[in-house]
Amino acid sequence: MYYFFTLLLLSLELCGAPFPIQFGIPENRIVKEIPEKTQDFAYVTPYDRNTYIFEKEADYYQDYQRSYYAVTCKKAGWDALRHYEILANGTIPYFTDLAQAPADSMIFLPRELILEAMHLEGVSHGHIDHEKFDKKRYFEILEQLLEHTRAHLTTKKMAQYVLDSIGYKGSGNILFISGCLWPDYMRCLLLTGFKDLYQERIVDYPKVHHVYKSYPEAAILGLYGKGMSYTRTVEDLPVDRENIEERIKKREFDLIVYGSIHRGNGFLDLVKEHYLPEEIVYICGEDIHGCQHLHNHNLFLREFDWNRELITK
Repeated sequence: MYYFFTLLLLSLELCGAPFPIQFGIPENRIVKEIPEKTQDFAYVTPYDRNTYIFEKEADYYQDYQRSYYAVTCKKAGWDALRHYEILANGTIPYFTDLAQAPADSMIFLPRELILEAMHLEGVSHGHIDHEKFDKKRYFEILEQLLEHTRAHLTTKKMAQYVLDSIGYKGSGNILFISGCLWPDYMRCLLLTGFKDLYQERIVDYPKVHHVYKSYPEAAILGLYGKGMSYTRTVEDLPVDRENIEERIKKREFDLIVYGSIHRGNGFLDLVKEHYLPEEIVYICGEDIHGCQHLHNHNLFLREFDWNRELITK
């Protein structure tokens, strides 16, 4: 898997194509050990909104934790936060369409292990025949998946991947420009990862209040997805967010990261005037669409479908 992944990144870099990126899960959402299993499949399914019954994250997570499998699939994009919520809760995702997923999407997802678990004898969509089910092998695979989640699928690992991909070696402040403050999974989760890495060195502007632990718990239900998995994660350490324009002109920041280039491109002309292309990172976390930023240097693209022909032009 990792040999293929290295070749994929090398080929993309050589042709000037965007880097792939995917969602991560905050470290504090990952179970410490495999939970006890009491039901075959989780109640929640992505194509039946009648199953979206949980109001609290803890209840939603518990449904996954007690299940052997949880159904997931491509929705508006191949990459979905649900995949990583399932894995983080010590459960195996049961994809309805994983074999059709392109290689440049969900690049860190351990597909071979998931497919093996899905095809264990006795397992079918929504049901397990426990007389045939190889429970020993199931838990061996699940342990490997949980280890993989901790090692490769966290928000912190995703932020580090971005920095490693562009060869970042700096030690100063990084400006993370957020733009629209309404929840955006990619922006919120990646910001969480950057904060985990560098804490107050990450100047997020404007402040995305709901990712911080200081955000009122009572307000979470009003957010998209009821705030599950991406809110109240970051320690609210003091950060100077004043005079951003002047600080850009003085090149106070090592790196400028646009957390969602489609939803927030503040100061872009000024940034391009004072920073080299390799000192700017653009994140496109949108669902499948035709991205108008494909030829930006250091673009990280979540969904390549609809964009492959445009990339080669």
